[in-house]
Amino acid sequence: MKILKFKSLLLILLLINSSTQADEYWGLESWMNSLKTPDFEKIQNIDERKQAFFKYLLPAVNRQNQKIIQLRHNIKTNNINSFELQTIYHDYRVKPGDIDMLLTHIDIVPASLVLAQGAYESNWGRSRFAKYYHNFFGLWCFEKGCGVIPLKRNKKATHEVAKFSSLSKGIEYYMRSINRNSAYTTLRKIRKNKRDQRDKISGIALAEGLEDYAEIGYEYVETVQSIIRYNKLSKYDYNLRQ
Repeated sequence: MKILKFKSLLLILLLINSSTQADEYWGLESWMNSLKTPDFEKIQNIDERKQAFFKYLLPAVNRQNQKIIQLRHNIKTNNINSFELQTIYHDYRVKPGDIDMLLTHIDIVPASLVLAQGAYESNWGRSRFAKYYHNFFGLWCFEKGCGVIPLKRNKKATHEVAKFSSLSKGIEYYMRSINRNSAYTTLRKIRKNKRDQRDKISGIALAEGLEDYAEIGYEYVETVQSIIRYNKLSKYDYNLRQ
């Protein structure tokens, strides 16, 4: 009963907030999940902030990779109905019937790569898009109202910064972007080659395919790889060879 009363109180407080606050906490689910997000800004010690960042993101990253591994298994063993399979082909922008290409698209994204990109794009979780909208990866969307308009957006630009109701949904969207967008074809080729050679799929290797992720080009690749190396993030990739 106390739990129900507490949730009701939170809902009332949300509804009576000012329009600015209602925009910041853009839905009840998002607002509740934002309460679980560490306030990285208040963690002054850099090492402590980093560890808190990794601890917060890593479980959601691993869960999403496990979902991908299970989906790969279901596709390989034909343990999926035809309607679901056609939907998956569409979602991953692969020509129906090309199982090999589909499996090239549906594959893990090493945790080291996710953590390094998340750290760089969100300034170690301190950006407002990470804190309030669960977007740790600078992801854009292009339909009006799909996200948040950046404060310094060019007048002619139409993009918005995507918003998500939870960390898990933000990571899921990020991984799907990596796995289906044409900009990351090179990354997927690197990953497939690693699989074919029965080699470890590492964040350092896959980062080579991120040159088109940001306007700074190959400098972005080097920055992400530097974050992985400096913070010894490759250790989180060891269990992701399935």
